[in-house]
Parts: sequence; C-alpha cells; structure tokens
Amino acid sequence: MANPQIETVNTSADKARLITAGLLVVGAVAAFYLLGKQDLWLRVIALLVLLAMAVGVFLTSAQGRELIAFGQDSVKELRKVVWPTRPEATQMTAYVFAFVVVMALFLWLTDKTLEWVLYGLILGWKH
Repeated sequence: MANPQIETVNTSADKARLITAGLLVVGAVAAFYLLGKQDLWLRVIALLVLLAMAVGVFLTSAQGRELIAFGQDSVKELRKVVWPTRPEATQMTAYVFAFVVVMALFLWLTDKTLEWVLYGLILGWKH
C-alpha cells in the first residue's frame, strides 16, 4: 500500500522545471570555477544570476508554489502568536534563573553528601 504522505512530481512540465533548476544550480557553480581567471565580481555576478534563474524556475513548479503557500501560511500563523510583554518576559527569565540556581545548589549538595557518605563513611578515605 502506498504512503499518501509521499509527494511525487506528476507532470512532465514540473519534472522539466525541476531538472532545469538543478542544471542551473550546477551551471552556476561550474561558471564560478570556469571563470577562475576573471575578476571575482564577475564570477560572483554570474553565480548569483544563474542561482536566481534556478530559484525562479523552481518557484514556477508545483513544489515551488507549494513552498510559497507554506511560507504565506507560516506568516499568517506567526501573526496569531501572542508575544509576552517585556515585564512578563523579564519575570519568566528571573524564574528560570532562580530555578537554575536552586537546581545547581541541590545537585552540588547531593554530590557532596554522596561524596562524604561513600568516601568518608564507607571507604574511610580522607581528602
């Protein structure tokens, strides 16, 4: 039975777009190194132009449109988040620090107690 969660590229046009985008990325890297004797700015511009073309081709595919829709949905959800006020954030930070200090003291005290019991009472070792 096929897993319905797996997405595949169904149309040949989308396959062609994805292959073209991949080839443009490979071409961008190849152009950067093949233009090795040219000035760095020219190499970087060639790289960026070809990468921008690859992104543009990818975004016209079905997967690219889904990525854009996902980004838009993420922005909508982010706007729904209720962020804490500065006093609330400061208060929660203080609680976290206080808890860390209390736990550090507890663990230190536990460690020293076990050290005293094991080395001092049971084994009779002196430090």
